[in-house]
Amino acid sequence: MLPGVSLPISLRRLLDAFAVCFTAPTFEVFQAMVVGLVAQTGQRTVCGMLAGAGLATSWSHHRAHRFFSTARWQIDQVGLAVFDLVLTHLVADGADLHLAVDDTAHRRRGKKVHGAGWIHDGSAPARNKLAFGHRWVVVGVIVRPSFMARPLCLPVLCRRWRGKGTTSTVDLAARMVTIIAGRVPGKRVHVVADAAYHGKGLRDLPAMVTWTTRLPRNAVLYHRAPAPTGRRGRPRLKGDRIGTPVQAAATAVFQTVAVARYGRTDTVSLAVLDCLWYGVFGPQPVRMVLVRDRDKGPMLALVTTDLSVTGADLVARYAARWAIEVTFFDTRQTLGVGQARNRTAQAVNRTWAFGMYVYTIVVLRYTIHGHRSGIVADRRIHAPWYLSKTDPSFADMLTALRRTLIAARFMGSRPAQPTNAEIRQVQRAWALAAA
Repeated sequence: MLPGVSLPISLRRLLDAFAVCFTAPTFEVFQAMVVGLVAQTGQRTVCGMLAGAGLATSWSHHRAHRFFSTARWQIDQVGLAVFDLVLTHLVADGADLHLAVDDTAHRRRGKKVHGAGWIHDGSAPARNKLAFGHRWVVVGVIVRPSFMARPLCLPVLCRRWRGKGTTSTVDLAARMVTIIAGRVPGKRVHVVADAAYHGKGLRDLPAMVTWTTRLPRNAVLYHRAPAPTGRRGRPRLKGDRIGTPVQAAATAVFQTVAVARYGRTDTVSLAVLDCLWYGVFGPQPVRMVLVRDRDKGPMLALVTTDLSVTGADLVARYAARWAIEVTFFDTRQTLGVGQARNRTAQAVNRTWAFGMYVYTIVVLRYTIHGHRSGIVADRRIHAPWYLSKTDPSFADMLTALRRTLIAARFMGSRPAQPTNAEIRQVQRAWALAAA
């Protein structure tokens, strides 16, 4: 039990799974930082987390900063503990594991910030997409809770890209996927990524892992290698040239099928072709799926190493990738991940990933202990203009946990009649929880 912080049982049971990652004193700080990041409605700096936990007057701020900068613990070990919780509570036994991979820019300022440099920020609203900061590669598990009509992506491993001349983002993603696949032997792992995630580093993935991505316009495809003729010389490794996706579409046979994506069912024109993407996967067979919403509309070209999936299922699988983009928005705008101003190497590498894992913890706690059917109706009462709202948002999940923390803090230890000052304090905290 933290001095000054009463952890609700629902959250304590989740956080106990991380005790093996820390020493006893460091685990105490870990719990405080999780509570602080969740409870804080102002700036989510390290000191802001300390204030959010209610420990600003009882702990030195150096204790919180040392947790990220010098304490002995491994951020990947924490991420894998998060993954084990997701696997236990949100992935059905015997079901395939679905992962999403993407990267996001985190803007920083200051010449002394470790690893900061000029990066491309595709989400920037301005025409200039150049930014100074860090670029993070994230692997998340795609889950479909029973109370949600759309999928969620829960981050479980994060790595910072260190710049040009170092390990590429594709190789970082492949290494993290390989680590995750090693923790689920015998389970098939399906990875979806955008068009930036292709390269020769994907050839060494475990056999149980399939990779799905969008084909670039200039990708060149080939037919599969013909059977050996018995003649002298090395057999052919690839067949005749098919060409780019546009050239392949000119001779492809399209069929009209219904696909489930983005919470609705659409009718699209779809063509499937088994081929080789030799420049990326070498002689490994792949399946290309061409999708058109209309007969002459824009075309989406997908490629996968999963030769058993149907075209409609592959379109739905790729559409679920959008969940990681929603996660990036929620972690940045709602949870405040990235507001900490660490500068040293270890603190930089830990703090941002720590915030992403707290996001997963919040969703886990809500899914296991916090969901109730009336939460959407309550939100509609306070925001009646959201006429199409059917699912709880991450903001709803965060508010539910904040109010549980408030109840544990103010009502757990003193059940006697509260004073007027205490009542006003609880009312103010309850209102701020939804801020």
